[in-house]
Amino acid sequence: MRRNELDYILGTMLSSNKDVSDLNITVDKPLQVESSGQLVPVTVEPPIAKLTPFQTEQIALNLVAGGRRLTEDLLKTGSCDSSYSLTGKARFRVNIFSQRGNYSVVLRRLSTQIPTIAQLKLPDIFQQVAKEKTGLVLVTGATGSGKSTTLAALLNEINETKSIHVITLEDPVEFVHPQKKATFNQREMGTDFDKFASGLRAALRQAPKIILVGEMRDRETVEIGISAAETGHLVVSTLHTIDAGQTINRLLGLFDQEEQAQVRLRLADTLRWVISQRLAPKVGGGRVALLEIMGANLRIKDSISMGEKEGSSFYEIIEANYTFGWRSFDQAVLDAFEQGLLTEESALLYCTKKGPVSRGIDNIKKKRGEITSEISSLQMKKTDGTSPAAAAAGATAAKKPDLPPIPITLKIKS
Repeated sequence: MRRNELDYILGTMLSSNKDVSDLNITVDKPLQVESSGQLVPVTVEPPIAKLTPFQTEQIALNLVAGGRRLTEDLLKTGSCDSSYSLTGKARFRVNIFSQRGNYSVVLRRLSTQIPTIAQLKLPDIFQQVAKEKTGLVLVTGATGSGKSTTLAALLNEINETKSIHVITLEDPVEFVHPQKKATFNQREMGTDFDKFASGLRAALRQAPKIILVGEMRDRETVEIGISAAETGHLVVSTLHTIDAGQTINRLLGLFDQEEQAQVRLRLADTLRWVISQRLAPKVGGGRVALLEIMGANLRIKDSISMGEKEGSSFYEIIEANYTFGWRSFDQAVLDAFEQGLLTEESALLYCTKKGPVSRGIDNIKKKRGEITSEISSLQMKKTDGTSPAAAAAGATAAKKPDLPPIPITLKIKS
């Protein structure tokens, strides 16, 4: 397979549907793209009903393009990460992996345009996040939840407003930031450094004010990241966790039990924001981003350093600070439902606690004048044509037997 043939296949897949986020190439399946969260088959000429092991291997080898490091990673670890550019159309983050002796490929489409906070309709509190000078800012969520896009918008806001040095450590480089007010140096793992920990350690000697770490993958990276935040840098990174509380527990779980007390204190002092994301299907098509936002105040610091307690969990503290711009996933879900962006089914599927959200949905429906229950009225069954009230009165009277009056004798002492 030649480069132009590969570009034709990828270009056809990319233009086959709206909102294509991923290209999926798997043995015994047709070429597929993910559009609005669903996999859709793609027709090409000549048609491919099912991909053969030879075809997927040829695509994988063309994407590797003879790279020594990528080939070694693929043979030793069973997978490798790289990037690929489709001239004039798009850039991709590429993952090639082996499964049951065959190769599969997933290409994540990377936007060539840097998104802004306004374009993504992110909450106003993101302006406050962009003004942080030191500490640790974490954007978390499952794979494909839009973490990289949110980080790109955050860094773009910094690029527009601050004359500072920013270093990014990525695997691979996803959004290429232009040189505006800030100075950007973007380094790619495998090409410019070997692993996040060593790249982060080297970054401390490169005079940055902000360091973006693509992912906090291991204990060493987390430890150096906290150290960098303690020494006056703003460290921005991602984690694969589902909410703010699990993010704290995941970071602490990377350390031994005897180290955790000290790590808790360090984390309480350095953590500034935890922003968690979920993408839910939007009414009318597309997806809507649900954000959980947790900042740092005295209650959060106490919960990090001493552990969560009854009435002082991260969830409860976040909900109590809604007026300050924080929000839990449940509050974000109810806001989206009230705006007509989510169906009731999606709201209950993507929330954290179904009970409070179900009650919140009922309250919103009542404000709209909608029925909140399928039971419209309750009525007793009629048996003899009498009204339910009369039947009930008759049944009550029938239960009382006719008893003779009981004589009562009073004795009065003189």
